[in-house]
Amino acid sequence: MIQVSEKEIKNRLIFDNPWWDEEKIDERFDNLPRRAYFASFFELMADKSINRALILMGSRRVGKTVMVYHAIQRLINEGLKTIQILYVSIETPVYTGLSLEKLLNLFNELHTHGRKDNLVIFFDEIQYLKNWEIHLKSLVDSYPDYKFVATGSAAAALRLKSIESGAGRFSNFILPPLTFAEYLRFIDREKELFFETEEYEYKAVNINQLNQEFINYFNYGGYPEAVFSKTIQDDSSQFIKSDIIDKVLLRDLPSLYGINDIQELNRLFTTLAYNTGNEVSLESLSQSAGVAKNTLKRYLEYLEAAFLIKCVNRIDQNAKHFKRVTAFKVYLTNPSMRAALFGFLTEDDPAMGSLTETALFSQWLHSQIIDQFYYARWKKGEVDLVYLSSRTQKPEWCVEVKW
Repeated sequence: MIQVSEKEIKNRLIFDNPWWDEEKIDERFDNLPRRAYFASFFELMADKSINRALILMGSRRVGKTVMVYHAIQRLINEGLKTIQILYVSIETPVYTGLSLEKLLNLFNELHTHGRKDNLVIFFDEIQYLKNWEIHLKSLVDSYPDYKFVATGSAAAALRLKSIESGAGRFSNFILPPLTFAEYLRFIDREKELFFETEEYEYKAVNINQLNQEFINYFNYGGYPEAVFSKTIQDDSSQFIKSDIIDKVLLRDLPSLYGINDIQELNRLFTTLAYNTGNEVSLESLSQSAGVAKNTLKRYLEYLEAAFLIKCVNRIDQNAKHFKRVTAFKVYLTNPSMRAALFGFLTEDDPAMGSLTETALFSQWLHSQIIDQFYYARWKKGEVDLVYLSSRTQKPEWCVEVKW
């Protein structure tokens, strides 16, 4: 059987790293706006005070690869030699079956790098390599002077493997879908539609147009590619459902969580998406989705790890936790997913209330305080979002959402 030669692999490495010759990344990437999370990602990536690989994870199509290219351009701008930067997309067919160390050695051969050189190595879509976490951990230990960054779209699998095998060697960075503020910045309407006062408050310039963009954000604004493509906007179901939701449910290794019945998982997700922002119970979910209660928790765990949903627990009017969790709220991590599954929304759609709450909740997905969010409900009242202090477990602020 004919094998791919080292020369072919090296030629592909040269092709995938055009900045070695051109001194810059492709303009089509450089001209795209930076995510709001870029500065914090780059700071963590550039920190060599600790010997850890950085794992950039998030749902599909949120801009992880583009953010890597932006990081490469900034490294070049700050004086790092272009030949000291390696980018490899593991899903490229010519790299199939190659270990990370083999790819690194071929790169070092191309440019005669040494073990102590200052190199930055990017492995994109790393989940396509079997036992990637073992390979990467070995490299981190063997080459402490190199900085390794890995990305991947199989978020559930990446998170599970990172926790199991990367303790002390991996740092995780979560890139969520676009926030509403990012969406407005991407379409260049942020300054046109609202302004900040001297009292650090925000005022709408045109509330009707701002509301219309908020509805557009619901329908397709969570993903950078959709924001810039009229074709995708007109058929978001094809882009979001097929390229994002279906691939997560069908391809991103649900078997790691003991999930064998993919159709059952799909029914559950569809039910949750339709009820985003609403209270559900294990009993009602079991009946609606046709899923046995004893498997629901495992399914919910996978969907959360895949960054498709976020579950929020209930407290009572005294901000006390319930000893037995029978009801909870489920939010989509981005409201665009509901529109892709069930059609575009208009301002008078009955689902606008729950989608507004979902959108508001999703703005905190990047924050470490997201796990301190609850909702309160009792016989005569409710509050949509309540933040409990992690130290005192007492409420510090709350939000009630209306459309």
